Formats: sequence, C-alpha cells, structure tokens
Amino acid sequence: MIGVNRLSPNSELQNLDLIDLLSERHSLVRGISEKAWNSQSDIYISNSEWYIMARIYKKQPTISHINKTVEISRQAIHKFIKNLEAKGLVEINNVENNKKEKWLQLTALGEECYEKNEALKAGLEKRIVDAIGLEQVKALKDILKLDWSI
Repeated sequence: MIGVNRLSPNSELQNLDLIDLLSERHSLVRGISEKAWNSQSDIYISNSEWYIMARIYKKQPTISHINKTVEISRQAIHKFIKNLEAKGLVEINNVENNKKEKWLQLTALGEECYEKNEALKAGLEKRIVDAIGLEQVKALKDILKLDWSI
C-alpha cells in the first residue's frame, strides 16, 4: 500500500485490541474536530451536544425520542438540551395537546453551526483519505456499517 503511513513497530497502538483501537481513533478524530470548531467559533459545543444536534438537524424530534435514540443518560440529555437552548442553538416547543411532551428544532444559528461543522468534518475526512487512500476509507466505512451481530 503505497502512500499509507504505517505505525512504527514501537507505536503504542500496535498492541491494542480492536475495541481500544476504535476508541483511540474515535478520540483522536473527535479531538481534531472539536479543535477545528473551537478555533473558528466563539460558541463552544461539546461532542455530546453535537451528537444531540445531529439527531435534531432537519427534524423535529420529541425529547423522549432523543432519550430513546441517544446513548447518554436522560438527565444528561436534558442538561445538554438546556445548554443548547441557552446558546441559542435549539428551540424547545410544546407538543400540541400534550402538556408533558416537548419537541425540538435547531434555530437558524443552530443549523448554521451544524452545517459549518459538517464542512469541517468533511475536511478532516479528506485529510484521512489523503493519508490512507480513498479505497481504505470506503472499506472502513463499509465495515463500520455492517451488522456486527453484537
């Protein structure tokens, strides 16, 4: 594989199992993504807040739907939603004929931030493609999309 940066035999990643390798790479790309956003914006948005915003983008989910589909505690989700609302990124609305349930949508600022962050992530993906090759990235994506039956 010409042009692929191989890890040195002494690299700390060499002896990790699959789970730890996935975790290390996830932390690396999330950190790079977070730094890219924070270097060009005055609005700090945590990885968990991005995760919730992704579930809301171009949709109007209820808070209970977010609770069911996001792997974060219910209390933390409510805290993140309140933080996003305080930053002007999310609107919380009452569901008609239901006093308990609320639905969410991104504000215009929230959509703008989300779309700018998507562009930053596309740039990071391009850097990864440049480093390891388009076919490798496609193969990795295909593997990650498979049903692992776990």
